[in-house]
Amino acid sequence: MSDVNKDNDTVTRAYLAESLYKKFGYSRAESADLVDAVIEEVIIGMEKEEEVKISSFGTFKVKKKNERIGRNPKTKQEVPVTARKVVSFYVSNILKKRINGEK
Repeated sequence: MSDVNKDNDTVTRAYLAESLYKKFGYSRAESADLVDAVIEEVIIGMEKEEEVKISSFGTFKVKKKNERIGRNPKTKQEVPVTARKVVSFYVSNILKKRINGEK
């Protein structure tokens, strides 16, 4: 994806699919299916609460948050916050260096 996304500052599924189409010559439909398949595999891994590690990119982890008492900052009223799961992303050192312009 060396081309800059001139239309938007956000990398979307459509942009990724178009990049695969241009770079590798897959049909647009095949490119979209490939992007969707990769994203679906990441989602399936997280649903199973597995770590999803993409080499040279980073790791997605699902964490469980316990129920707690929160506070509305405006009214100062205490409100219970229910237990839930959240996704955390940890960037790889390789990507971190690229973002910071290091080799």
